[in-house]
Amino acid sequence: MTQYRMTSAAGTFCYIDPEYQQTGMLGTKSDIYSFGVILLQVLTGRPPMGLSHYMENAIERGTLPELLDPTIPVWPIEETELLARLALKCTELRRKDRPDLATDILPVLNRLRAIAEANMQHCHMGAGMGSPSFVSSLASVPDFTGSESGLTSSGCESSRSRSTS
Repeated sequence: MTQYRMTSAAGTFCYIDPEYQQTGMLGTKSDIYSFGVILLQVLTGRPPMGLSHYMENAIERGTLPELLDPTIPVWPIEETELLARLALKCTELRRKDRPDLATDILPVLNRLRAIAEANMQHCHMGAGMGSPSFVSSLASVPDFTGSESGLTSSGCESSRSRSTS
C-alpha cells in the first residue's frame, strides 16, 4: 500500500479520513472514507455531519425509509439498504475495517447497476429513460471494471419499495 504524508489537509472536515486527522498519513482507503460519506449524502440529501451515525441507527431500528431523501418518490428498499450498508462500511473509523475498492465496492456497485438496468428494461414509460433505445444504449456501457455489462440480474424488481406519495 502506498501512503503519502502531507503537512496540511486539503478537504472539508466531514469528508476527511479520521485516521488522517490523527496521523497525517493518507492511504488508498482515505478516499474510500470520503466516498462513503458522499454515498450517505446521496441517499439522504442531508449534510454530512453525523450522517453515518444516523444511518446506522435507522438501519438498526428499521426506519431507513424515514431517513432517505424525500425528494425521491420511490426507493427500492432492499437495494437502498445494500448501498447504505456499503456506505457505512466505507465510513468505518479505522482504515483496515473499510472495504477494498476492487474486491468489495465495485462488485456491489456493478450488481446494483445491473438491477437498475434490468428494471429500466421492464419500464414502459414511452419515450424517456424507459425507452428501448435508452436502455439499449446503457446495456453497452462498460461497467466499473471495464468489461461490457450485460443485463444479468437474477431479480430485476425489488419486492419492496418506499413511496412518499
